[in-house]
Amino acid sequence: MCGIIGYSGVENSVPKLIEGLKALEYRGYDSAGIAVFTESGISVIKAKGRIANIEKILDTEYQNLESVCGIGHTRWATHGEPSDRNSHPHGTDRIRLVHNGIIENYIQLKKELSACDYSFESDTDTEIAAKLVDLNYKTSEDPLQAIKTSVEKLYGSYALGIIFDKYPGKIYAARKDSPLIVAISDKGNFIASDIPAVLKYTNRYYQLEQGEIAVVEKDKVTVYDECGSLIKKDIMTADWDVRAAEKCGYEHFMLKEIYEEPLAIVNTIRPRINDGLPCLDLPGLTDDTIKAFKRINIVACGTAMHAGFIGRTAIERLARIPVKVEIASEFRYKNPILDKDDLVIIMSQSGETADSLAALRLSKEHGAHTLAIVNVAGSSIAREADSTLYTWAGPEIAVASTKAYTVQISLMYLIAAKFALCHGKITDDEARQYLHALIEQTPVAVENALKLSDRCIQISEKISGAEHLFYIGRGIDYDIAQEASLKLKEISYIHSESYAAGEMKHGTISLITEGVPVIAICTQDHLVEKMISNIKEVKARGAYVIVICKENTHMDKEVADEVLKIPVLSDLFMPIPAITVLQLVAYHTSVIRGCDVDKPRNLAKSVTVE
Repeated sequence: MCGIIGYSGVENSVPKLIEGLKALEYRGYDSAGIAVFTESGISVIKAKGRIANIEKILDTEYQNLESVCGIGHTRWATHGEPSDRNSHPHGTDRIRLVHNGIIENYIQLKKELSACDYSFESDTDTEIAAKLVDLNYKTSEDPLQAIKTSVEKLYGSYALGIIFDKYPGKIYAARKDSPLIVAISDKGNFIASDIPAVLKYTNRYYQLEQGEIAVVEKDKVTVYDECGSLIKKDIMTADWDVRAAEKCGYEHFMLKEIYEEPLAIVNTIRPRINDGLPCLDLPGLTDDTIKAFKRINIVACGTAMHAGFIGRTAIERLARIPVKVEIASEFRYKNPILDKDDLVIIMSQSGETADSLAALRLSKEHGAHTLAIVNVAGSSIAREADSTLYTWAGPEIAVASTKAYTVQISLMYLIAAKFALCHGKITDDEARQYLHALIEQTPVAVENALKLSDRCIQISEKISGAEHLFYIGRGIDYDIAQEASLKLKEISYIHSESYAAGEMKHGTISLITEGVPVIAICTQDHLVEKMISNIKEVKARGAYVIVICKENTHMDKEVADEVLKIPVLSDLFMPIPAITVLQLVAYHTSVIRGCDVDKPRNLAKSVTVE
């Protein structure tokens, strides 16, 4: 949610700030702005809407604007409506500030600042933080001291980028519970919310830790801890390149990322198979440790939580260990029962999801072992978990998650095999057969599912005009139905719901009217007959039924209006080719409806506030 970029160097900062903001669009935003040093002071350009609006202002009012240092921001409204005045940067003639996060005590701070004769132009909590820094700067005339004094009074989460009028060429950065990196290049240095913002220029960076303050200049970076002591940081190297954050000929990032799923599965799973057996090789997660776990909690949000549902089925079926899947935003408030015999798996594509991070910290307080499954190296969840498994899917730019979800599922299958072996529920030979199917057959099935794109377009054309749509399934197919429903509503804005097929008659069937589309997922051999009964129930009430089933499943023509047959795997692995075609259906439906596929309204890629 929101994005920060800053540059201090030897080249013009303005195009770098604009390019950086565009690279952060995937995080979601409704307004944008930049602040740069000029001969007359600090110039601020900001506007509601897309970054193109900033470019128009630059072209018409600030032609040939050049500056070697500045900061930029994309805002996703939390306090105050999307508007020019609520856009960042905020501040005064002396300082300008951009902020990600939420300042929880902004009302009290606003009262204190009002008593010091400050007035306010916006409805944001960020302006409060900016003017608090300004107040302390007036008192101390020392930027570092002003920031240190100010952040001590801020309750909540923040990543801050700040410039001061008397210190041209310097950017000050600070963070608490909101991600911020400092990136290093030969022609200057950057601050950014995420590595894709700077990949065009460098893949070397520092990860700012809690309470740290950095001073970024064109030829050096100085970092202080929360006590004000100078510290030395280790430079990290991102293994992504700039092409990974480009469309590479695809119309949208989402489509590109769906087509990257086979390779993402292979990259994530193959290195973790040794002699045909699962090899996690994680500090603190030995075979003996795994044997000691009596319960597993999978805690996540949104799409990652849906991957957790598949993981629950796989682990319980193979390892016979009880698994609960919890919504991260609810988990921390329900006083969970946890102890040292529990494993808590925190799943997050970005590794920065605020609710998931809070759940991780709570789990550690209770003595549970925490295992992170994330896609971003060095992210907060990865650093704070006891053990971390990375999904090597590469950067996922589209807001709606596709390949990260598929790889999360694949990794859960691997974990299930490892736990089943450690608990003596399967033999080595059984594990080898299982993992051979996972790494050899599953990517091929996805490749073949991608060849069904034209058929998916036909289905999308049939449902694109619908106001409401339902997904139904049984068992693991219901788990897939939940993710398919979310994907459709996220990017096409069609109201969509998912239901366990056997529950339809307990109330939901009253919503079935003539012509309402129902997508029935029917990939589990032992549940086909039950599903056909449920399909007939909705068909009898006028539903337009689309069935997703295996190529070798017999489906009479009178059962459904449309049948999409997909590649065959064992039942447990069928969610992967099933979700591939359902992602394609959602994608093409969104395109047909003229929606913004990669940046759907009101959504953010990385939800870094609670």
